Amino acid sequence: MDDVSPTSGRPEGSAWEQMLRQMFGPEADEALRQMREQGLDPAQMVAASGLPDDPAALQQMIGQVQRMLASSGDGPVNWDVAHDAARQIAVTGGDPVLSPQQAREATEALSVAELWLDAATDLPPAGGPAQALSRSEWVEQTLPTWRLLTEPVATSMSQALAETLSSQLPESMDLPPAFAGMQADPATMMRQLGSLVFGMQVGQAAGSLAREVFGLTDVGLPLVHSPATALVPGNVGDFAEGLEVPLEEVRLFLAAREAAHARLFTHVGWLRGHLLSAVDAYARGISIDLESLEESVRQIDPTDPQALQGALSSGVFAPQNTPEQQAVLERLETALALVEGWVDEVTAAATLPHLPHTMQLREMIRRRRAAGGPAEQTFATLVGLELRPRRSRDAAALWALIARESGPEGRDAVWDHPDLLPTAEDLDDPSGYQGRRQAAQDEHADLDRALAEILGEEEDQG
Repeated sequence: MDDVSPTSGRPEGSAWEQMLRQMFGPEADEALRQMREQGLDPAQMVAASGLPDDPAALQQMIGQVQRMLASSGDGPVNWDVAHDAARQIAVTGGDPVLSPQQAREATEALSVAELWLDAATDLPPAGGPAQALSRSEWVEQTLPTWRLLTEPVATSMSQALAETLSSQLPESMDLPPAFAGMQADPATMMRQLGSLVFGMQVGQAAGSLAREVFGLTDVGLPLVHSPATALVPGNVGDFAEGLEVPLEEVRLFLAAREAAHARLFTHVGWLRGHLLSAVDAYARGISIDLESLEESVRQIDPTDPQALQGALSSGVFAPQNTPEQQAVLERLETALALVEGWVDEVTAAATLPHLPHTMQLREMIRRRRAAGGPAEQTFATLVGLELRPRRSRDAAALWALIARESGPEGRDAVWDHPDLLPTAEDLDDPSGYQGRRQAAQDEHADLDRALAEILGEEEDQG
């Protein structure tokens, strides 16, 4: 007959006891005895924690964590975890394969939108495929760019996280047999946990975005490297539900926004690099107050990925912006607002002759972009990247004024060089933009003449 636990009444040889003995290894008897002397029943503790009450399921869960940690490598983000989490969240509630009709409606809408945009902008179509994507397909196509956006900041953050949390652990740790293969060195273990946590966080945000976006570009950043346009019919349909606007009209309006974004990112060759380099510049200057960080995480269990993820979401590990970083972020927000404002203005000009509800849809999209969503807020917390162009209305007003004064061709020519890009001051005072630009051009002309005279004198003397 099996021995009986004095606290739980469960047989010592039960599956739970066998599971715990496997986890604790040679020290199992002593560990269990001490727990029971303190009135702690391991089985009840596991049940209260929300872990599976099936030892096989618990073993499977531990194996998953073990594999994730073992595969995290040396990178700041565990991208296997990010990928799997993003795919899982993206398909929550269903992500059926698109029907031929859905695919045809999406690609036809993008084709019609290109024709309308030809009359509203001199920038030609982006080229590349026009696609209809499921949410999981959107994740697959955009995750490489999320890597570019998040990894530089995650590198700095994970180093600070590892330094701070590893200081709370002993110099060496004897891990139970169930966790064989994991690194016992605290610093290494913390880097692995940090990589795992960042992977979970990025995956959660990317997967949540996959349930909200309409295409490849409507978060304001170029999320694919090669020219392409796409719609996510499931999200377009969800957005159209409850609106007093026909689905076909909603689809065409969103297709025009997608195609306008794609034209801009494709034919303004410096723009993608300008936006991504701003994120990189922010990351290079990141500064972590280790003393404040250590104080903040003192109550967090450093071996609990869920606790670390919750702390990340609450902003505990948010970096302290330096004045230089704040300037970079302001330039980035201005650039994102200018992109959104241009697309807003051009889309309205292209669709107004064809869609009766253009102005209503335009206002709804403006409010949606201004409010942001949980996924956008997650990225803002994680990497300090504000995806919401808070001044897009001001930017749209500026682009409209430039078009009235210089025509659509003059408006689009502003994108010819980053030095021509309007500034925050121009968003504050659109009416003074042309005067300030002319003054800058005159100043450059005077400098060029002075340099020419100097160089001419040197050549004469030679």
